[in-house]
Amino acid sequence: MASSPALKRSDSIADSMPEALRQSRYHMKKCFAKYIAQGKRMMKLHNLMDELEKVIDDPAERSHVLEGLLGYILCTTMEAAVVPPYLAFATRQNPGFWEYVKVNANDLSVEGITATEYLKFKEMIVDENWAKDEYALEIDFGAVDFSTPRLTLSSSIGYGLSYVSKFLTSKLNASSTSVQGLVDYLLTLNHQGDKLMINETLSTVSKLQAALVVAEASISSLPTDTPYQSFELRFKQWGFEKGWGDTAERVRDTMRTLSEVLQAPDPLNIEKFFGRVPTVFNIVLFSVHGYFGQADVLGLPDTGGQVVYVLDQVVAFEEEMLQRIKQQGLNAKPQILVVSRLIPDAKGTKCNQELEPIKNTKHSHILRIPFRTEKGVLNQWVSRFDIYPYLERYTQDASDKIIELMEGKPDLIIGNYTDGNLVASLMARKLGITLGTIAHALEKTKYEDSDIKLKELDPKYHFSCQFTADLIAMNSADFVITSTYQEIAGSKDRPGQYESHSAFTLPGLFRVVSGISVFDPKFNIAAPGADQSVYFPYTEKQKRLTNFRPAIEELLFSKVDNDEHIGYLEERKKPILFTMARLDTVKNTTGLAEWYGKNKRLRSLVNLVVVGGSFDPTKSKDREEAAEIKKMHMLIEKYQLKGQIRWIAAQTDRYRNSELYRTVADSKGAFVQPALYEAFGLTVIEAMNCGLPTFATNQGGPAEIIIDGVSGFHIDPNNGDESSNKIVNFFQKCKEDPEHWNRISAQGLKRIYECYTWKIYANKVLNMGSLYTFWRTLYKDQKQAKQRYVETFYNLEFRNLVKDVPVKKDDETPQVPKERAKVKPLISQRHALNLLPTVVWIIEQPGMILVPPLSTETHTNKESVTFSSVVCNSISRQNK
Repeated sequence: MASSPALKRSDSIADSMPEALRQSRYHMKKCFAKYIAQGKRMMKLHNLMDELEKVIDDPAERSHVLEGLLGYILCTTMEAAVVPPYLAFATRQNPGFWEYVKVNANDLSVEGITATEYLKFKEMIVDENWAKDEYALEIDFGAVDFSTPRLTLSSSIGYGLSYVSKFLTSKLNASSTSVQGLVDYLLTLNHQGDKLMINETLSTVSKLQAALVVAEASISSLPTDTPYQSFELRFKQWGFEKGWGDTAERVRDTMRTLSEVLQAPDPLNIEKFFGRVPTVFNIVLFSVHGYFGQADVLGLPDTGGQVVYVLDQVVAFEEEMLQRIKQQGLNAKPQILVVSRLIPDAKGTKCNQELEPIKNTKHSHILRIPFRTEKGVLNQWVSRFDIYPYLERYTQDASDKIIELMEGKPDLIIGNYTDGNLVASLMARKLGITLGTIAHALEKTKYEDSDIKLKELDPKYHFSCQFTADLIAMNSADFVITSTYQEIAGSKDRPGQYESHSAFTLPGLFRVVSGISVFDPKFNIAAPGADQSVYFPYTEKQKRLTNFRPAIEELLFSKVDNDEHIGYLEERKKPILFTMARLDTVKNTTGLAEWYGKNKRLRSLVNLVVVGGSFDPTKSKDREEAAEIKKMHMLIEKYQLKGQIRWIAAQTDRYRNSELYRTVADSKGAFVQPALYEAFGLTVIEAMNCGLPTFATNQGGPAEIIIDGVSGFHIDPNNGDESSNKIVNFFQKCKEDPEHWNRISAQGLKRIYECYTWKIYANKVLNMGSLYTFWRTLYKDQKQAKQRYVETFYNLEFRNLVKDVPVKKDDETPQVPKERAKVKPLISQRHALNLLPTVVWIIEQPGMILVPPLSTETHTNKESVTFSSVVCNSISRQNK
């Protein structure tokens, strides 16, 4: 479709589509008649194209149609809702830019429609009564976001920090009030009660500017390495406090940077200055679900790359914070707490230990807080899909313990995944702290049509709670950390994880007409790395972990089946095709096994080694894992893979795992990451760090990590034949030209060193924490208004949804919840949410009733109604 004519940016699909249909009216009448012939249904692009191909059987005529304007319009279609006689199209010409149109199949008339109208078409397919309900709850976060600055170009998405710096430049240039706001902000800086940077002596812009001139002149004659303590008293008399730097040179440079920001700000100086402002000393990271530990946890249910990510993140944060604190001339010690769940039934791990020091750090710990129910502490693991009933009380327990250990509030809170992000958002709101969130993986994009299939999927996955929690967290966040652009806004052909939350519907619950905007400057790309002291190239022989060689030899080549490995490799001299991941549907490990089983050429060239899960489905408490274990056994029998496949149980020792990667590299093998979707792909980074050529999914982050055909290869997880043949071609070429393997290995390492290190990551995120803390003070009114909307959504919707998730009892298998009883609220939830901006205005007016913030503490239904009554009474009095 490369030759298809693109629309101009000013052109709309609604304006262009009538002419496109007219040009091929005969074929389009037949085609649209076929589209609606099967009645109500959802169609994806491939469905539209397949049926068009059947209608236009002449290849030349079909090519003519598809190479024209209509072909381009169809290729921008992400999906279409068929409700005869209409087809409603959701089109997307560029990431973040959506347009909705409906076409009448009878006369091919075209009409532009709103997101709300399009979502109603989708709802008609599964729940016509809900679609027609004029009081159906609509969620519109955009209604309270109207005054927040926005990016405008798809190419700018994910560069929020840069945008904020540019916007602050224009704001400080244009308004003396904004400059004074910066001074006021600096006056608030302190650590444990000690003032930092400036004191009340320098309370205005003019006083600060004058003092900076004097101070710079004073230290210009000093040797550059003169310690700050040598002139601290003199500076204090002028209104300066510590925090400017540890030496005369550092202090002078920081002061000069601030002088330039005050006089003639530019984005580079703003970023540089806020990178030096001492604001972040204490950080809390939430990673709640699964088994969070430093050893013996990887491969356990709900426990994978996120644990490694967070632990490596902490080490990088502490190193960067210690360096910054030293350069700021301070004696403070940073504190970092990773808060997870304490699980009494810890399965031999340390997950039943409350406080655990984090290795390779001096001031960082894991803090574990248990889940509590009315009957006390819950002993057993709980699936990430069933975790929601425990989180509100968990937040309170965690907050109390954090404040006790830190002897005060943290400076920055960062959440991880849905549960950690929700807990982080509740705590950040309660304490008034800057909040960053990291999704890792938003489940909505993992399951096709997961929104309108809610009734089918919710009993198993409780997506109603998860999608609601995700909306709450991403709208509460001051900044959002993502690993890739695709995570936010996808690619030309696929919407991003966050983008998929811009407009969607959960029939029977609520309709999201504006969930999140990917043009919000809160979005930032900060790619993580891998611990390069662990994951280093196979060629660095002197560093190789030779003590693991006997164990790895046994792991790979022993012909004995046991609890750690089954299957064997008959021809051990073959290169190894290697994969390592959790055994769940999305990771698609069984998909790779099936590709291998079907492809005789691939089986003749390489052995397959799979690391993941366990072998007995009855011993797994994870529903998906149990199903995948059964499937793996079935595939081994179906394709008679004995002698060609080695299935190794999940491995938790990352040092041994790193040597396993290198051993596979010794065999001139390759790593495969075949996931249906992967937000980032830490195993891809690990394998490439070890010099192992890598094939990774083209769905998600790995598509950005790897330059296809240069530093590795992209594979399509939805096209097994194509993917397996691509792997075959690589190994065949390596057989003919051994240097081909070396070239791909070297280019993979080059890519890693240029783009993916934890030092770069830590510097970016700490700069976010500093700059967004100031940013939120400039937009505190908008932040408060949006937070009220979020609180109402949480109280009226999320807390009711949680009631339908069964609370697990120890030694009890998960229950299937009963279908939700539809209770008509005393006040329409839609009205309560839509009236909230008015309520926020009301509380600022003299003589109006003050609406209290909604607490995260448990309320009865009666109390929720009381809040709604207050809203109604306030509006009634306003009208009078």
